[in-house]
Amino acid sequence: MTGSTAGEPASGTSWPAKRDNTARPPVFLSEPAALAADQVVLDGPEGRHAATVRRLTPGERVNLTDGAGLVAECVVTAARAGALDLRVLARRSDPRPDPVLVVAQALPKGDHGPLAVDLMTEGGVDVIVPWAAQRCVTRWQGERGDRALARWRSAAREAAKQARRAWLPEVTEPVSTTALVRRVASASLAVLLDPAAPAPLSELELPDSGDIVLIVGPEGGVSPAEAAELTGAGATGARLGPGVLRTSSAGLVAVTVVASRSGRWR
Repeated sequence: MTGSTAGEPASGTSWPAKRDNTARPPVFLSEPAALAADQVVLDGPEGRHAATVRRLTPGERVNLTDGAGLVAECVVTAARAGALDLRVLARRSDPRPDPVLVVAQALPKGDHGPLAVDLMTEGGVDVIVPWAAQRCVTRWQGERGDRALARWRSAAREAAKQARRAWLPEVTEPVSTTALVRRVASASLAVLLDPAAPAPLSELELPDSGDIVLIVGPEGGVSPAEAAELTGAGATGARLGPGVLRTSSAGLVAVTVVASRSGRWR
């Protein structure tokens, strides 16, 4: 079977002459100052993607966002190589979601990190905290760490656009267990995901506001010393289900459980 990329036609087919994208128009990033104008030129990398990859044409709808809730609803008035001319139809400001969904993600190996970020972003995470857990094989040091963090942030940005989000998730600097303990202590709810925990995440009482911190350990599991520190700071152990998930997918499942229960997925 031949597959296709999300948003692109399957092999052997072509786009209809006129796509109706008014219900969920594609989203591109723009500076806040540009969104204040009635006419916007979308150029640079975002313009090239819109004009060359997406092949958007006059009359099609586009949304621009600054990634911090401001959205300009636009229509394409002209398309040329690497750029679009847009007319702003309306503006809106989407409030920041509350409660805030935070995932402390232990550093996975290789491409599993950007994959985890991509999945969690599509699921609705608000803040991703790279966590240098004791049993992580990967270590972010020097230029290698800078490159890894840049990849995570790029994955979050692109996944947020794919998901039509007005708010880009924040990907923080990597933290130690000591720093994570401080975040746990200040959260409205902190959950240490543990397949051996007696209570399921789906049954925990959720706060109406504040930070909900979900802690995803490495493939080798959270060490007993780390678990003691985190639970001592107020984290509650909870399991996701009967199976054991990979660290790259556990965050997505946890976020969707909480998002669906908190009303985020209405």
